[in-house]
Parts: sequence; C-alpha cells; structure tokens
Amino acid sequence: MSTDQDHPSDFEEKQYGPDDGILVANDLRKEFGGLVAVDDLSFAVQEGEILGFIGPNGAGKSTTFNCVTGTYPPTGGTVYFKGRDVTGIPAHDMVKEGMARTFQDFAPLEDRTVVKNVEIALAPDKLFTLAGVGGETEALAEEICRRVGLGAELDQTPSELPHAGMLKLEIARAIATQPDVMLVDEPFAGLSGPEVEELSAVLESLRQHGMTLIVVDHNMHGLLNLIDRAFVIQFGAKIAEGEPDEIKNDPKVQEAYLGGDEI
Repeated sequence: MSTDQDHPSDFEEKQYGPDDGILVANDLRKEFGGLVAVDDLSFAVQEGEILGFIGPNGAGKSTTFNCVTGTYPPTGGTVYFKGRDVTGIPAHDMVKEGMARTFQDFAPLEDRTVVKNVEIALAPDKLFTLAGVGGETEALAEEICRRVGLGAELDQTPSELPHAGMLKLEIARAIATQPDVMLVDEPFAGLSGPEVEELSAVLESLRQHGMTLIVVDHNMHGLLNLIDRAFVIQFGAKIAEGEPDEIKNDPKVQEAYLGGDEI
C-alpha cells in the first residue's frame, strides 16, 4: 500500500485567506476526544461553481461541513464566508449569512402539504399560522417547488412523496432561505440512474440562477457529470483535488475507493 494512503495528511496543503473564494476553510480541524475527524483541511469554493466534496464512507465529509455550517465548533482553523471570518458561528446565524444545507435525515412537517412546508421555510423567524401566510409568499413557494420539479405535488403531504421527491422537497426548503451557497448532502443516495440525471438538472439550474453549490457524496459516478471540480478526502485529510477527469484517473482516489482498480 502506498505511503500516501498510509499518511493522507502528507498531501501538501495550500494556505487560504478570506478572499480566495466565496467559502474558504483554512487548516480546519475537528477532534472528538482522541479522534481526529478533520485533519487540518484547507479548501476554497469559488462563486458560481459546483464543487464535489467527496470521499469514501467515513472520510469526514459530513463532519467537515458540520464545522463549516456551524453545527459543530471546529477544534482549530478558520472558516471565511464572503470574505468574513465566520468560524464557530451557530448554524441558524449561518443561514442568515446566506449559507443553506440539506440533510440526509428529512424532517418536513408531515401535517402540512409540500407547498406549505416551503412557505414556512421562507419565513423561519416568523411565528405564524397558515391563515397568516400572504399570497406573495405562497406564490414564491409554488415557484420554488416548480423549480425543483415538484409542481405537480404541491398539495401532497411529504409522506406521499417517493424518496426522490423527498430529496427535492429538502432542496426546496433550503432554497427558500435564499442562500448564496448551498451544501447538498448525499443527494444521489438511493436514486436510480434517471433520478440522478433529473436531480442533477435541478442542481445545474440552481447554478444558472446564481447559486454556488457544494455537493457532498461518496458516489463518484453520480457526481462526475455534474461538478466543475472535485475535492477528495480520506480520514479527514485531502488526498486529491482537480477536474472530474483528473480525479477519476488519480491513483490515490482509485486506491481509496476501489483498492487500486480504475473508477
């Protein structure tokens, strides 16, 4: 086995500053007791790109973005968002700053329709009843639903949606917070080939509307046709970075995923 595989943190890390991207992490570190889950990781996301943040199961992908989005305070390092140091800012404040994320564990309001779930996400700081939601908010919620491919399911409840529909609803609820950057967590898990293509078209459409996207997944095949650039980690450290073709042919990535076989 290669020494790079034994010591992925030996990958030479570039240092980043606040102006190197719309979202920047520099020497990000997260420890849980004696376990190093994120190992001095540095990366920059450029405005308007779709970045694939990928790695095998257990690589530290979700932990990294729990630190970036304010769910976990990092043990060390700095997070910059739109040129500002936001390290350790709580998740609800990061949403206000313009960063949204989806979750693998869906938590919609089961007693509300699809469109009402999105309406509520449009006004997260307001306590209101359904009767108090104005027509403008409802129209915007309907437009968001149509944008993600839920135009025909507006009046269904979340429990009536298939898995792919639940993913779309989760994305719609994130869009409703009007983010500049959206982190999409494991969007292709459990989807068929056609469903992956359909959801990829939705994500590309969001980019065309000015959103920056970071797609976190361990499914290399689902991501390579969508992303502009990939950032690959293993054991909490970077092992590769580059365009999809470079990543696909990178020996370290092949070793991490398939024991050296070609992807």
